[in-house]
Amino acid sequence: MAFDGVTVASVVKELKDSLVGGRIYKIAQPEEDELILTVKATAGQKRLVLSANASLPLVYLTDSNKPSPMTAPGFCMLLRKHLQNGRITDISQPGLERIVHIDVEHLDEMGDLKRKRLTIEIMGKHSNIIFCDEDNLILDSVKRVSGLVSSIREVLPGKPYFIPQTQDKKDPLDTEEGQFHSLLSARPMAAFKALYSSYTGISPILAQEICYRAGIDGERPYAALSPEDSSRLYQAFSDMMRSVRQGDFSPCIAYTGPTPKEFAAFPLTMYAQGNDKIIPYSSMSALLEAYYAEKDALTRIRQKSSDLRRIVQNALERNVKKYDLQLSQIKDTQKRDLYRVYGELLNTYGYNVEPKAKSMEALNYYTNETVTIPLDPSLTPQENAKKYFDKYNKLKRTYEALIVLTKEVQEEIRHLESILASLDIALAEEDLVEIKEELTESGYIRRRGGQKKVKVTSKPFHYLSSDGFHIYVGKNNYQNDELTFRFASGNDWWFHAKGMPGSHVVVKMDGAEELPDRTFEEAGRLAAYYSKGRGQDKVEIDYIQKKHVKKPNAAKPGFVVYYTNYSLVIDSDISGIRQLP
Repeated sequence: MAFDGVTVASVVKELKDSLVGGRIYKIAQPEEDELILTVKATAGQKRLVLSANASLPLVYLTDSNKPSPMTAPGFCMLLRKHLQNGRITDISQPGLERIVHIDVEHLDEMGDLKRKRLTIEIMGKHSNIIFCDEDNLILDSVKRVSGLVSSIREVLPGKPYFIPQTQDKKDPLDTEEGQFHSLLSARPMAAFKALYSSYTGISPILAQEICYRAGIDGERPYAALSPEDSSRLYQAFSDMMRSVRQGDFSPCIAYTGPTPKEFAAFPLTMYAQGNDKIIPYSSMSALLEAYYAEKDALTRIRQKSSDLRRIVQNALERNVKKYDLQLSQIKDTQKRDLYRVYGELLNTYGYNVEPKAKSMEALNYYTNETVTIPLDPSLTPQENAKKYFDKYNKLKRTYEALIVLTKEVQEEIRHLESILASLDIALAEEDLVEIKEELTESGYIRRRGGQKKVKVTSKPFHYLSSDGFHIYVGKNNYQNDELTFRFASGNDWWFHAKGMPGSHVVVKMDGAEELPDRTFEEAGRLAAYYSKGRGQDKVEIDYIQKKHVKKPNAAKPGFVVYYTNYSLVIDSDISGIRQLP
């Protein structure tokens, strides 16, 4: 699953065919490290996504769009000034580097023809989008890199642009058989590792595919290969590089069962067997959008929810420490009843105690056992009894107060854990709005002066069971309350993972008399999936008709009680349940 140089070559081929000659109509920057260029080309309007996200850098064509901020960032404004209505003259890739150059010509304020270059570098955490003038000087970039950050290359306005040579790798598009054998022979490692370690743009998965096509075991050291094996390896390598030069790509995703395993710009024939299968795609952009769309959305949401997650985690840690301290204090009050018994026994038998005695033995009439009661020799038996009763009353008050406090802290811990679970299932920015509002209402986030309650547009997940019943899943505590106590009717069925944070799941009966067993199971799977038990083989689910679910007065959002329920144990696999928009 590597966005390697060969994948970039496939993308560049598509971009050249679709965009060269087109004019840049719109420039948007929906994320701080992402651009969307709308290009009017001969084949119609196209959108080009350039993402320098450290976790998921991408370049691909798409039909979808994203909302942009009300005020465009400075880098976006600079590009609009220079590139708006500019014509794309070329799109290229240096060698098989993970770099794409987009050359644009435009007219400046004086009407003179100028040339600019927009470069996207797809290099993991070092990914960047860099804007240069015709003299190859950097005008600006999405991520500015000073000399304090990188000693290899500064990416700052006015600095010359160059490709950093950080690895001693050769260009696979310009190699001969003798050089090939010489390079790989110098690396005492498995053949496939020697291959991707020697040449730019080849990922481990593509190196393994080349070895498979050559009919050799890629795990064997290259030095252990016979001359015939080495020759076949070079031939397979050469054939693939010829396809790259000719732009003859066949993008595909390899699946192991229902799970996508790898993708590549060429058929991964080593997966075309057994339980594995290969799904071809018409273009690399379509493949990347299908493969990464959900992952990219989740990555963005994780980044945007990091501040909320940190607030919740810190509050949770404080409450857990408070709870542990309170339990320890409750443990310290365990002797309270013993002190009460000592006081009662001293009042009963104290007249037998000799003056200045340090202890007294007496029969405990509660247990019929003889106990030794420590005494303060400077006090009378009655004063010693009062001292023990004072200790008892103090510990009793402490115990009663701690019981109330621990219950409150327990509820707060449960509430915070449920918010963490809501953050885990958030899929869009509007999903975070309600969570932030809940934290504000709970006092964890301060509402700024004059700031009004935000309008919520997030909706619950909506599924359709195999038997045609509509199933709804709350994304957060507010939605859980809304689903259970406003949306659901009395005879609708309600599901929740037992003893752990999770979503409320409601199955609408809509006049039906009975719910099929299969729908019970599917609703149970949804309750398991949208809970802390996600991924477990067995999750216990409570289910009950909604009319038996109650909300205590002053309870936290999402907290309910029920006293009679059914239970089922099921897995959290929801792959076969149809989700509705």
